[in-house]
Amino acid sequence: MRDKQSKQRNGLRQPRNFATLLSIIVPGLGQLYNRRIFKGILFLIITTSFLVTSWHYIDIGIWGLFTLGTIPREHHSIQLLIQGLISLIVLAFGVAIYISTIKDARRDAIAREEGKPKPSLLSGITSFYDRGFPYFMILPGLMMLLFVVVLPLLFMVSLAFTNYNQYNAPPRKLLDWVGIDNFAALFDVGIWQDTFLNVFTWTIVWTIVATTLQIVLGLFLALLVNDKRIKFKRTLRTVLILPWAVPAFVSILIFSALFNPTFGAINRDILSQFNIMIPWLSDPFWAKTALIMIQTWLGFPFVFALFTGVLQSVPADMYEAADVDGGTRFQKLRFITLPHVLFATAPLLIMQYAGNFNNFNIIYLFNEGGPAVRGQNAGGTDILISWVYKLTFETNNYNMAAAITIIMGLIISIFAFFQFRKTAAFKEEGRY
Repeated sequence: MRDKQSKQRNGLRQPRNFATLLSIIVPGLGQLYNRRIFKGILFLIITTSFLVTSWHYIDIGIWGLFTLGTIPREHHSIQLLIQGLISLIVLAFGVAIYISTIKDARRDAIAREEGKPKPSLLSGITSFYDRGFPYFMILPGLMMLLFVVVLPLLFMVSLAFTNYNQYNAPPRKLLDWVGIDNFAALFDVGIWQDTFLNVFTWTIVWTIVATTLQIVLGLFLALLVNDKRIKFKRTLRTVLILPWAVPAFVSILIFSALFNPTFGAINRDILSQFNIMIPWLSDPFWAKTALIMIQTWLGFPFVFALFTGVLQSVPADMYEAADVDGGTRFQKLRFITLPHVLFATAPLLIMQYAGNFNNFNIIYLFNEGGPAVRGQNAGGTDILISWVYKLTFETNNYNMAAAITIIMGLIISIFAFFQFRKTAAFKEEGRY
């Protein structure tokens, strides 16, 4: 009978709508209307505390986010930008609590309309513990994630749409929102266009060639050492993995000295025997060649260890069945070995490409991205990540560095997303 009467009511006369409206006006009123006194008072206290403690901060933060300040030397655009971004995060929390309060009031009102008994305080706490305890426990981690990861990302993305550089830096000057001008400059302005295209092209070549070579070399050595005719396998595996045991930055610095055209052993002790002297560090082509060789040396031990482990798990009876069917070595490699190896390692190999795309260490430690190239503001071997470093810490072009970083992030994200989806490990999970 009670349900029938409730259904006959329309609009605000229906309790669920009236409780929702009260919660929209003042969070907590809907709960009080539903006779959930403790919950209503609790929501009122939370709402009041939130507004009292954060309203002024959010008000200034949102104003600063839109204006970036109005008085030079008095308003600091970067501080206002950061306060604005923090205000957005805090405001998002407030909106989430506000919406949950409204939904809670409506849910309780519907329960009343259906004649369900009002839960006691103890049962409410028990229900919260059962359903909300996991979320409550991850809340501190989520908060830390927001302020340690999300906030810096938002700040970087915001900088890409401002004119923050060496000649327009606060507090001496105020920043302005410039839309996509920084992105357009990478394709319209001469020096930026030439530099971006050269660095981007080299980054792609570097990523594909260096990574592919280390994968091919690692696979070749793994197949070779795994052959039944090879003896002393443990010793060979240990020797081939040794380069991985040396810290990469130490190996890079040693290679930088070896390739030095003046006192390096490669020119002085080896190539000089053939009357050859190669400008490894001063010529962009030879510097790039040296970098690819060094990365192949540094990267193949990991791939070798990875492939070696997978090759151990390939069932021997599959090769025996292939022998019975008259399969050649190439056919066994193509139809048995490679599918197993690539199925298990494809995600890690994709990450190798992504890692080399942003391999800052080898570029910077070998010759700091040099040599210098006339007509562009990046070195001859700079890849995008090392160019971003120079723009940020050497020439203070923060806006352009942020724009390039966004482009890099998009490239890596799109590449990784589509490649991961194409791998058999994701498509055919459980096949092997």
